[in-house]
Amino acid sequence: MPTNLFRNQNSSLSAADAPPESKGEKRTIRVEIGAVSFTAALLDTPAASLIWSALPLYSAAQTWGKAIKFDLPLELGREMGATPFAEPGHLYFQSHEDNVIIAFGRTPISLPGEMRLPAPCNAWAATDADLTMLKTVKPGQKVSLSRA
Repeated sequence: MPTNLFRNQNSSLSAADAPPESKGEKRTIRVEIGAVSFTAALLDTPAASLIWSALPLYSAAQTWGKAIKFDLPLELGREMGATPFAEPGHLYFQSHEDNVIIAFGRTPISLPGEMRLPAPCNAWAATDADLTMLKTVKPGQKVSLSRA
């Protein structure tokens, strides 16, 4: 399934394609999934820089317990700080599947009191938005990431 409606399917970006970050540059994105919309501030990570340089990006939502997943045509390895546990308000990039995961509650593999990701994932953005609004997202709805 194509994940970026406007990018050649044979091209993909890797961490080497991300431009060096300017000091003090504030990077904020708008995330739209179906009727849900929120902004998020990018963290100072290689994943965030790669995603920022590739914007705008488009995909289709998938649901996984109380999490939304969507594919992105980006190649990035696992970072040193990758974690198998989601923190409220954080967006993660799963490097071995090339997808973004936004958890807003328990996933199918979570134990009580945790939001477990399917594998260690790279945190790349954070938001103050109430992500429980993502419970209204249906599989297949359009996902759009753009600069805010």
